[in-house]
Amino acid sequence: MTEQRSNPHDAYFRKVMSRPTNAASELRAALPEAISTRLDWTALQLQPGSFVHSDLRNRFSDLLFRTRLDGNPVYVYLLMEHQSSSDRFMAFRMLEYMVAIWRQHLIDNEKSKTLPVIIPLVVHNAADGIRWSPAHPTELADLLDVDPAAREALGPHLPRLRFLLDDIAVLDLAALRERDLTPAARVLLVLQRIAPRNGRLGDDMLDWLEDLRALDTGPDSLGDYLTVLTYIMTVGETAEADLAAVFERLGPRAKEAIVTTAEIIEARGEARGEARGEARGRAEALLELLTAKFGPVPDAVADRIRSADAARVRVWTARVLTATTLDELFA
Repeated sequence: MTEQRSNPHDAYFRKVMSRPTNAASELRAALPEAISTRLDWTALQLQPGSFVHSDLRNRFSDLLFRTRLDGNPVYVYLLMEHQSSSDRFMAFRMLEYMVAIWRQHLIDNEKSKTLPVIIPLVVHNAADGIRWSPAHPTELADLLDVDPAAREALGPHLPRLRFLLDDIAVLDLAALRERDLTPAARVLLVLQRIAPRNGRLGDDMLDWLEDLRALDTGPDSLGDYLTVLTYIMTVGETAEADLAAVFERLGPRAKEAIVTTAEIIEARGEARGEARGEARGRAEALLELLTAKFGPVPDAVADRIRSADAARVRVWTARVLTATTLDELFA
């Protein structure tokens, strides 16, 4: 089980779907009725941590919930895909994550004699509307390189896992509006579709004022508005004044969020600028040291140093005294 490094999509997804009421609305809409009606939605509890590999955290977000299925313990694993193209090996990844969940369950329940059921759901919601590729299987067995005769002979000895897929990219916005979702969940799924790289989001959001207003009745209305604004200001390209014109129509909480979000983003920009300035200063100082010790520094080496962050430059600077060659410095 790993900790998740935040990105705009992940931060927004976790803020909304970590609330069981929001997650339950999406799960009810996505799961087959035969499964949904057997789950105890009142007992849905978020579990800590993430199971996505560190190198994939900019592409996927995940949440694990625990509840009961016909009275027995069950996990529901929700994986949200942030990339536009679907993952051919998703069935294999889901198997890895499920094994990690079972392993964690056994650590937490040492006396357990059985394993709980895990219901795996992948939500694909591409901003550009590209649907899940039919060439990318949802069944693990379809990834195995085996001819039909051998597949039949091996039969029960081949691993099988079919994950559930909610391909929201195939839905138009009108169909998404009709889904029985909480307002927060619907706004999340809509903005994931329309916000990235959008320069006219102020106009596009007018169609969703009812759901946006409903956020004001939530348990953390200011926090919800801050999350929405931070997301659209980060991934979108709409002028702040155009966004403010929309949020000023939503009430005092939304107006407060506009001011607060602008201040936060400005502060982050200043902090990033200071960090870049520190990195540049350290890089030039390091280049002077290297020139004094080894002579003229090759352009490729200078470019590498100037493009590194301050932490990396500090590591290289500490090695100057002991390094006998440039290769040792970068080892």
